[in-house]
Amino acid sequence: MWLRIKRILSNKTVMLRLAFTLGILLVVRIASHITVPLFDTRAIVQFMEASGSFVAILNNFSGQALERFSIMALGISPYITASIAIQLLQMVIPQFKEWSEQGETGKSKLNQITRYLAIGLAFIQSFALIIGISINGSVLIPSLEAADVERYRYVYYIYMALVMTGGTALAIWLGDLITKKGVGNGTSMLIVAGIVTSLPAMWTTLWTKYITNGSGGWDIVFFVIIMTLYFGILLGVVYMQIATRKIPVQYANRQGKSDSNIPMKINSAGVIPVIFAQTILSIPLTVVGFAPNANQQSGIIAWLNNIFNYQEPIGFILYVILIVVFSFFYSFLTINPDKIADNLSKSNAYVPGIRPGQETKDFIAKLLFKITVIGTVYLVALAILPILTSIVFGFTGSEAQAITLGGTSLLIIVGVAIETTQQVETDASQSEYSGIFK
Repeated sequence: MWLRIKRILSNKTVMLRLAFTLGILLVVRIASHITVPLFDTRAIVQFMEASGSFVAILNNFSGQALERFSIMALGISPYITASIAIQLLQMVIPQFKEWSEQGETGKSKLNQITRYLAIGLAFIQSFALIIGISINGSVLIPSLEAADVERYRYVYYIYMALVMTGGTALAIWLGDLITKKGVGNGTSMLIVAGIVTSLPAMWTTLWTKYITNGSGGWDIVFFVIIMTLYFGILLGVVYMQIATRKIPVQYANRQGKSDSNIPMKINSAGVIPVIFAQTILSIPLTVVGFAPNANQQSGIIAWLNNIFNYQEPIGFILYVILIVVFSFFYSFLTINPDKIADNLSKSNAYVPGIRPGQETKDFIAKLLFKITVIGTVYLVALAILPILTSIVFGFTGSEAQAITLGGTSLLIIVGVAIETTQQVETDASQSEYSGIFK
């Protein structure tokens, strides 16, 4: 381990790429504190207290930029939504599917369309958010003249939405810079940078609840239990993220034992199913939060809360079902057994003991199904842990938002950390080997 760290630290190129990445992340953090002009930040605080958890998810991914209503309030989230939409559209639009199979040229075309869609979504989300917040009161700063507010209200709203859209465009550009000149995937790095900024609030909340305001004795025991549980979950997530099932492969034109294999991740769907499930359940609650007097738990508001709030029994069951459905759907979308079997046949390769062709396809499909069952159980357990722990330890609403034992955030952080570490080690090794020939 220390040898690997020493090799990375002694590699000038890798260290420059790391420094560049940290510099870009610093720029993003500075920009996240620049408030949208003319907006009264007190309005967003009141709105977040009354709205659904979808807004809390956006706020977490943006590194608390949304609660400050900064120019980076939406962050990179519209680009993620656009990327998922384009990936799903490849199943129904032949042109997109054709581009996805054309290598770098096709990938460049899809990326360009994704960016255009992301900018459009950013403007729609920004404008809808501003309109939704304004229903419960003015969102403009008090110093504006009342006559100007009444006459140019929607002009101001469009201007603020354009500023927020510009912030998303800036985030996309900075993410591309990290991908090209830094380390790791730029989009993932920006998300992780936003999530990591919420960790100090978690430690502060725990310390205040159990140590500062605690009565000693059992409060200290609970604090130790929660910290142990958190690091235990962290180790479990790391193990599951790197766990793979290797399918041995033998080539017909090679003699003897072969070490070739096809690795299949246990959690091949990643964090996408959880994000999909949370988004679908949270949007109705967020729309309800746009309505005046949204805090009144009666009629349709109470009905929607019981169905779509995953802290309620019906919403909890629906949440689990959606994770299971999306997990299987996305796993079989990203790993195509037919394509793998065809590629093996073209390479004159086969799985030992399995006939090439249809039997190989069936074998891979059955194996992927079994792996996905394990991965889905893991995802469901990780997704419901924050809900269960908040009930068991009696966290209040604000405490439950700050203290997340498990959940989407931890999964994203661990996944990106593993991928980035692997890339850094690969870059360091490549530079070391290329130096032999200089």
